[in-house]
Amino acid sequence: MAYRGHKINPQRFEKSQLKIIAMILPIVFVMGLPIVFIFCHAFKPMEELFAYPPQFFVYNPTFENFTKLFKASRTAGIPMSRYAFNSILITASVVAASLLLTTMAAFALSKLRFKGKGMLMQINQTALMFVSVAVMIPRYLTVNVLGLTDTYLAHILPLVALPVALFLVKQFVDQVPDSLIEAAYIDGASDWHVYVRIIVPMIKPAIATAAILVFQQVWGNMETSNYYVNDEGLKTLTFYMNTLANANNTVAGQGMAAAAALIMFVPNLVLFIILQNNVMNTMAHSGIK
Repeated sequence: MAYRGHKINPQRFEKSQLKIIAMILPIVFVMGLPIVFIFCHAFKPMEELFAYPPQFFVYNPTFENFTKLFKASRTAGIPMSRYAFNSILITASVVAASLLLTTMAAFALSKLRFKGKGMLMQINQTALMFVSVAVMIPRYLTVNVLGLTDTYLAHILPLVALPVALFLVKQFVDQVPDSLIEAAYIDGASDWHVYVRIIVPMIKPAIATAAILVFQQVWGNMETSNYYVNDEGLKTLTFYMNTLANANNTVAGQGMAAAAALIMFVPNLVLFIILQNNVMNTMAHSGIK
């Protein structure tokens, strides 16, 4: 496909891309600095952590911070592996449930006809204005009334619905041609078959982006461990890492905090690298061609 003599999304490098690369490189450099700092900070020895003026890069990298972190975790009553298991289980459950609920709701709100559809979309858009702190008390009361305190469901249910993910995915579903869906209905397809065989395959970029948004919300969440769960064996790795670093709020504790920050950051980075192509398609097109 060509436009004014230039290819759109060429498979190979072309000279016409140089001006785009020249504009993007400074932005990439600035945006990448925090990531570089997180990695450097985690491997700094004690004298570099407290050097003045502060050092951005690490000059004598060491694993001492990680060694102290894992050594401190072994002295705890509950092993770190238990917290890691809880985080993986909760994150996987929330991401799977949220993507299923989001894609099905987006399909219904975009392509199906029923009473109250407009009102439901308005409710979702209104929910975008509320931060988690604003709904913390209602969430706690709901979890308490349902008797979900000190259960895995206390971690999972409050985080399943993500309004921004629904809004994003619905915009993609809106771009699916109605004629394609009508043809499927004429051939005898049910709503479920249309959803599975047409909608989901055509909105994969939006699903990938929504997965990253949900993962980031759940993986770094400490609210449920702080307010809904009293059993230490049900708390998450994020909560444990933060409490461990704060409990050792000494000079040595700062190195442990830096190592813990890197450990919690890496899964987000890995997930983004895996899904980056779909994310770029989402940002570039904001819909389906």
